Amino acid sequence: MTKIQITTTINASVETVFNLSRNIDIHLLSTQQTNEKAIAGRTSGLIEVNETVTWRGKHFGIYQNHKSIIPEMVFPTYFVDEMLEGSFKSFRHEHSFKVENGKTIMRDEIFYETPFGIFGKLFDTIILEKYMTSFIKKRNAIIKELAENPQ
Repeated sequence: MTKIQITTTINASVETVFNLSRNIDIHLLSTQQTNEKAIAGRTSGLIEVNETVTWRGKHFGIYQNHKSIIPEMVFPTYFVDEMLEGSFKSFRHEHSFKVENGKTIMRDEIFYETPFGIFGKLFDTIILEKYMTSFIKKRNAIIKELAENPQ
């Protein structure tokens, strides 16, 4: 199982950062490079506990669907999205938020397994882990920009 940890410091309230992180519309904005769309379940606004969303996006030249549920949420400090259907063998993304020195510390912990045995592990080692890390960092940069510069 692969584990990715990313910490982002944001000069905004924990409630603002939490809500931006679970906002479907913000996710769509931050994933324009993959032409991601929310095609089923919650397709806009703030996703809530026990709701699902199905994403469709182009990764590695192939359109893929990824259905997630939010099985856990504690406003405004923690939520989890977990894959129900998709290309991974398993996928869990834990989002945590805390205030430190007047700023919000947003922490992403992603745990996933690839299918296809040794070939999946090799693909993960060579390409996927870097791709996933970059994907989340781009998303977090958009969240940071929007949180620190409200319209």
